[in-house]
Amino acid sequence: MRNYTYVRVPFENVYVLGIAGPSDAGKTTLVERLTSRLSERGSVATVKHLTHAPDVDTEGKDTARHRAAGAQATYGITDDEGWFATGADRTLDETLDDLAPDYDYALVEGFSQAGVPTVALGGRDHAGEQVAAAPTADDLDLDSVVDALHDREPYETLGSLVARVKRSSREDRAGAIATFTGRVRERDAPDDDPTEYLEFEKYDGVAEERLETIRGDLLDRDGIFEVALHHRTGVVEAGEDIVFVVILAGHRAEAFRAVEDGIDRLKDEVPLFKKEVTVSDEFWAHEGP
Repeated sequence: MRNYTYVRVPFENVYVLGIAGPSDAGKTTLVERLTSRLSERGSVATVKHLTHAPDVDTEGKDTARHRAAGAQATYGITDDEGWFATGADRTLDETLDDLAPDYDYALVEGFSQAGVPTVALGGRDHAGEQVAAAPTADDLDLDSVVDALHDREPYETLGSLVARVKRSSREDRAGAIATFTGRVRERDAPDDDPTEYLEFEKYDGVAEERLETIRGDLLDRDGIFEVALHHRTGVVEAGEDIVFVVILAGHRAEAFRAVEDGIDRLKDEVPLFKKEVTVSDEFWAHEGP
């Protein structure tokens, strides 16, 4: 499970919050209360951990026959745009990636081992950064939880960044979206020790200022209508994405040039420390000025 912490230019925020605790601590009650509170600020999605698949209507009104024939995932969509789905091998990472472009908040119930900001009830151990803790849901102050959530870095993906640049007020003039994605390379050569993960730390405040400067400079170019820059911090495992540059532009040539300049300047100017951990060694390297 990924560790979700980010350096990003303020844009539109997608916050993820985990709720962990024993069954009698009021996890679902807390999700209900937070959903009601957060829905006053934006759109909310929820994800619940289930130990077994729920029963699905099999009276000819769903996709049970599709599943029986061998379909790995099935979706049912009604005339009024309601829907349901069944499938296998669905991870929390994949689910959050799908939700990120369309929601302001995602509440995750019962995934104690998820590396997301977490409210811990009843002393439950958890893998994510602790936002708040209490014996039960009734012992929490919701305003404090919401404020603490907004103090954390939001969750973001390439898909959510692309969706957001498309919402530019100038999108009707755009004929191109160009993106760059940097990821953790496991090895440079076949005989190299494989990298297990990278860990990034930032200069608080300075990193965000440099990113905003780069974004502003790119937006000042003719034909560039929106820019999103995004770099993860914390632990990023081999094969996972680290950094994104997304450009909305009038034409492909200016979009490609802006993407290249954006990632080059981000690497050169944004102050980050990087620790690389291989199977046999670990070392820190400074990135940026």
